[in-house]
Amino acid sequence: MTKRETYTVEVAGLKRDFPLFEVAPGVRIAIFNMLGDTYVVKASAAALAEKLKDVPAEVLVTAEAKSIPLIYEMSALMGLPYVVLRKTYKSYMGEAIRAETVSITTGKPQTLYLDEKDQRLIEDKNVILIDDVISTGSTLKGMESVINTAKGNIISIAAVFTEGDSDWSHVTALGNLPVFISKND
Repeated sequence: MTKRETYTVEVAGLKRDFPLFEVAPGVRIAIFNMLGDTYVVKASAAALAEKLKDVPAEVLVTAEAKSIPLIYEMSALMGLPYVVLRKTYKSYMGEAIRAETVSITTGKPQTLYLDEKDQRLIEDKNVILIDDVISTGSTLKGMESVINTAKGNIISIAAVFTEGDSDWSHVTALGNLPVFISKND
């Protein structure tokens, strides 16, 4: 196996090497996958919970899947319920609310679903949207659409990382990851 190039970052006081993957011709990103890294999950959740401690939230919401351990830990620390927007519809979800999105890591359209049972947790509630990485903002727009349709009030957005040069000043984040563009001269 070839040794993959990495990008070293500090996340919530912990040093990690993120592998670089090409997501479009000449465009590489550092992949942050917290699944299985208990130390990063716990440290990131604690750091974000601290930054959000004065936000009058009533529920936390994320999209499936890599940010699930993060939102679980934040829920425990903040004493708030959490909701996961699913990427596959199951019949037990009833009359789910849905929105389309395209993630930079998949490059394909995806649908986010809010389970019928979770809609009551969102309606007329102050919501914080949580994600692991916000890159293009597509998943974020999908989450916002679902929450708005469910009549929730989005009062804050948080992520472990934002990515790229977009204006992410409205997002509470622990850091920003660069996008690596190859220069073909």
